[in-house]
Amino acid sequence: MKLSVIGTGYVGLVSASCFADLGHEVIGVDCDRDRIRLLQEGKVPFYEPGLQEVLQRAQSCGRLRFTIDTAEAVRNSEVIFITVGTPPRDNGDADLSAVTAATEAIASAMTGYRLIVEKSTVPVGTGERMRGQIQLVTRGTAPFDVACNPEFLREGSAVHDFLHPDRVVLGVASERSEKVLRELYRPFDCPIVVTDLATAELIKHASNAFLALKISYINAVANICERVGADVRQVADAMGYDRRIGRGYLDAGVGYGGSCLPKDVAAFVKIAREAGYEFRLLEEVARINEEQREVLLRHLRDALGVLSDRTVAVLGLAYKPNTDDVRAAPALAFIERLRREGAIVRAYDPAAEANASKLLPDIIYCPDPYEAARDSDAVVLLTEWEELRVLDLSRLREVMRRPILIDGRNCFDPSAARALGYHYAGMGR
Repeated sequence: MKLSVIGTGYVGLVSASCFADLGHEVIGVDCDRDRIRLLQEGKVPFYEPGLQEVLQRAQSCGRLRFTIDTAEAVRNSEVIFITVGTPPRDNGDADLSAVTAATEAIASAMTGYRLIVEKSTVPVGTGERMRGQIQLVTRGTAPFDVACNPEFLREGSAVHDFLHPDRVVLGVASERSEKVLRELYRPFDCPIVVTDLATAELIKHASNAFLALKISYINAVANICERVGADVRQVADAMGYDRRIGRGYLDAGVGYGGSCLPKDVAAFVKIAREAGYEFRLLEEVARINEEQREVLLRHLRDALGVLSDRTVAVLGLAYKPNTDDVRAAPALAFIERLRREGAIVRAYDPAAEANASKLLPDIIYCPDPYEAARDSDAVVLLTEWEELRVLDLSRLREVMRRPILIDGRNCFDPSAARALGYHYAGMGR
């Protein structure tokens, strides 16, 4: 098939590259000239394992190209995916200005039948509004369909998630659009869930909000474990054996972050409120998530007494491992609190330093975790990179001023750390 993907962020670039790698002719579109120039050179503008290899392979076969010309892409495609950003506004609404602009640009360039697919995470009703917008522009001169195909990609494993999905959701309003999308996803060995537009739009928010709920739930349980002397890791492991619950997303820590869960929880609360329902459960999920930063600070204060003029080494800046994304990263909020209380911060991350330094230019960035820990009063682990999971704790202790280890992701064995002389504090352990 001939496809276009409008927007070359995480979702768009992964989708465009993987569809092309599967044999489709794909045009990636973005208004950012510098990004398009980089992509045309075969370079990925963010860290995502395996993506550059897939992109370059598709480009070398001539099935993937990039342009800033939306009209050209629309003229040469049957199916057009919209994968632009929908960042949160201050009131919790999703900012749909990029979706609106992309829809208008597509409508203005249509000359024959086109299937426009919203893949960005959008509120319920967006597809119907897009349909009305296109009708106003085209005035019936070009047939079209609007569909919803929500993405469920995880940063750090997005290529694998795209090629091996748990399910594919198709929100459609016509037999023609369903037939086209079923053919597009025919090679995928997974359930195909076909719904109407509104249901498909809701599925994405409901899924992400539930994942956030699991994280906040186990963090609340961790806080109880600390008070009664229990180990949250063992609690979570035992819970995970129950097939009704599952072990995924039951790792206690400093809370969720990134570009999806915080935004989608806030948006779902707003969607529910506009529908006349107060989603207090999700409001509490968000509150618990914010409070986890305070738990971490309490551990640090208990160990150091005061934070002013103390040197704290922060290991991990990205909101999760295998990505350079620092949007809503717990580490950044934590560092800002440390700075406000007068602490000196030394930091290390395998991939996210460049992005973090734009937001936190006044801390000390180090080339490796041991240099970050040098002469520190405490080390705080905030991102569970594999490189950090296997740290040599004996070597780390040798370069520290005080042997204080705050494990915000429960990566280390508390008994082993304490046997090495550390004051160790985890989350719910």
